[in-house]
Amino acid sequence: MTSFALIGAAGYVAPRHMKAMQAVGGDLKVAYDPNDSVGVIDSHFPEAHFFTEFERFDRHVDKLRRRGEKIDYVSICSPNHLHDAHCRFALRSGADAICEKPLVLNPWNIDSLAEIERDTGRRISTILQLRLHPAIIALRDRFKASGKRHKVDLTYITSRGRWYYASWKGDDAKSGGVATNIGVHFFDMLSFVFGPVKRNEAHLREAERAAGFLECANADVSWFLSVDRNDLPVSVQGKKTTFRSITVDGEEVEFSEGFTDLHTKSYEEIVAGRGFGLDEVRASIDIVSTFRNLPVTSGHEWRHPSMRVVRS
Repeated sequence: MTSFALIGAAGYVAPRHMKAMQAVGGDLKVAYDPNDSVGVIDSHFPEAHFFTEFERFDRHVDKLRRRGEKIDYVSICSPNHLHDAHCRFALRSGADAICEKPLVLNPWNIDSLAEIERDTGRRISTILQLRLHPAIIALRDRFKASGKRHKVDLTYITSRGRWYYASWKGDDAKSGGVATNIGVHFFDMLSFVFGPVKRNEAHLREAERAAGFLECANADVSWFLSVDRNDLPVSVQGKKTTFRSITVDGEEVEFSEGFTDLHTKSYEEIVAGRGFGLDEVRASIDIVSTFRNLPVTSGHEWRHPSMRVVRS
């Protein structure tokens, strides 16, 4: 049976990882989180050991290794700025790592992780779930050989309350900002479908929202991201807390459904040796890291989800 450890057991996304572990026939041996609101473990792995101190978690993982019961995978759902350190912990503990997005905040962190992979012989896989979404795969297949450039508009709004700004997610140094925290998997999807990014522009960069432009190999992409519920289209306000829209050449791409089981599919691929590694993740990390450091240029237009045209 495949054995797992989990870092960040109290996080929002952790239950998806626990469900995925169950689905692949795995066993969660030990979990860690500095917060102890982890009763969700009872629904999945009630026998798992749990620690609120990393040092005790580390000692337990090492004890299992010395007993010949080493952990196969360490799943990482911790705050973004800790992913790098927790991946290194996993590999040095003799385990492979499964890390939530974004794998790291800057591309040079990928280079150091690649060195540790070589030193330890272990592997880091990251959750790039949109690459496994049937609608996105169909989109890539459709435009792969089109031979022409496309115009793409991406809008993603996911409402967050006041807690967001009091947590690590509201701290750019820890989360990487809105574009990194909620946008990195969309940027990965865009480069996956439309090819490498040749130009990256920042048109708006605020605590609640961001907007910009990407020139991909086969598409020109205007994008808008927000965590402010006031940015939701009027038609969905009071009904939904999230709005996703991608149009290609004016045609809406429907991908609102099918998100539920993508973590399970990701785990199935990883356990089968087909996970997304460091090479696959680099493009999206380059995009968000570059955006974070670009000067914001004014005089550009993008279509706000309210359907009004906004100028920066």
